[in-house]
Amino acid sequence: MDRLVCGDVGFGKTEVAMRAAFVAAMAGEQVAVVVPTTLLARQHYRGFAERFAGFPLKVRQLSRFVDAKEAKETKEALAEGTVDIVVGTHALLAESIKFKRLGLVIVDEEQHFGVVHKERLKNLKADVHVLTLTATPIPRTLQLALSGVRDLSLITTPPIDRLAVRTFVTPFDPLVVREALLREHYRGGQSFFVAPRISDLRETEAFLKSVVPEVKSAVAHGQMSPKVLEEVMTAFYERKIDVLVSTNIVESGLDIPTANTLIIQRADMFGLSQLYQLRGRIGRSKQRAYAYLTTPPDKKLTETATRRLEVLQSLDQLGAGFSVASHDMDIRGAGNLLGEEQSGHVREVGIELYQEMLEEAVSGLKEGGEADVTDQWSPTINLGASVLIPEGYVADLNVRMSLYRRLAGIETRQDIDRFAAELIDRFGPLPEEVKHLFEIVTIKQLAKTAGVEKIDAGPKGGTIAFRGNSFANPVKLIQFINQHSGSMKVRPDQKIVVTRDWPTPEARLAGAKALLTQLAKLAA
Repeated sequence: MDRLVCGDVGFGKTEVAMRAAFVAAMAGEQVAVVVPTTLLARQHYRGFAERFAGFPLKVRQLSRFVDAKEAKETKEALAEGTVDIVVGTHALLAESIKFKRLGLVIVDEEQHFGVVHKERLKNLKADVHVLTLTATPIPRTLQLALSGVRDLSLITTPPIDRLAVRTFVTPFDPLVVREALLREHYRGGQSFFVAPRISDLRETEAFLKSVVPEVKSAVAHGQMSPKVLEEVMTAFYERKIDVLVSTNIVESGLDIPTANTLIIQRADMFGLSQLYQLRGRIGRSKQRAYAYLTTPPDKKLTETATRRLEVLQSLDQLGAGFSVASHDMDIRGAGNLLGEEQSGHVREVGIELYQEMLEEAVSGLKEGGEADVTDQWSPTINLGASVLIPEGYVADLNVRMSLYRRLAGIETRQDIDRFAAELIDRFGPLPEEVKHLFEIVTIKQLAKTAGVEKIDAGPKGGTIAFRGNSFANPVKLIQFINQHSGSMKVRPDQKIVVTRDWPTPEARLAGAKALLTQLAKLAA
């Protein structure tokens, strides 16, 4: 089993993890619960230990909060099989950790782990089950789930009486900060004040003491000693502190129902999923919570930062985590499923064929056979032209994705013309990027017919590489090159070099299309 559980912040993913761990442990298997931070490890350890106190299950913790002696005992107990459930940070991924009968790995807040970490988890044992929990999966993980490589479960029902967090994107204003913190203080609650860098924390604490002296604050960050950090967090849990000034160390899974106001300094420096996770630290009870995403009043934000903040402000309803992840994938790209890039676009496969190829490969493997991808190759076309459906043309993400999927099934020029006519009817005149996209689809079909694996073009011409360095009709190809000896030649690596004057993307598209049309006729 390799299942992704995607549920909004505070929707019960930890409960799913506990029940899965209980079933596995009672069946005699060891369970490893891997979390990104020591604070979350501490919280989960206490939760698991209290929940299973009446059962014959031994729960241990392995993190920075554990001293060397206890850590050594835990490692030995894991190897001997006397520990049933272990909760830990990246320390569980060390080569020195050995399990006797590991059966289930639970990865909480998976967006904080890299591909190498996740593969290490799977390699702990060949037949280990993996349960991944997150409110905002990274683009690569979401793509794996949507394409069927991983199973996907969604938790979409919020707890009873849960209220959505009111979110405000605003320039930093000391008066607004003071009013927000005092309102929370006088209604008996607590607040988070998050800054992007550790170097900002002392200045922020001094600002609070000057502007809001009525509240008691304390600083927490990942470089503090375990003992001091433990003392600060315990004081915050016990409500001895009104405002916790911290970095995004509090982002992952902390459950403090009395904390219902969040102020983020320099929100433009955080990622979309980070902001969503930070907002999820508040509003975990029946109280209305308020999040203030502040930006520098005298600095213009980048286009991407503005887009992130607008998305988060618009998605303030309960259960928006999956939508946030989808927007994140749209902004950053789907990632490289065959490598370690967790965002970005798959370079070697055009998006119009990518989904189809992946689904067929996954389907073949699930049916017990081998993935047949011999015919499902995609030519690489690099012409320096912008090819996409712009957000300004088709605003809805789901509609754009469905259009890309439909484009994957187009095989003839007639189909492209009909599809273009439909887009014009629905959304208006085609932007240049969409026109280029249709031309690229046509060129790729011609390239497949001609057996061209890759074509690169620039202002002075281009190069053509054939699939397997072979052509269906080599005699005709040689004659064709000889007829154009002044502008075409064969390099020692079997690539054809074409000298042309293609100064613009439109010229390169037209030129490549004409050239590949001739090669396709020769190959027929």
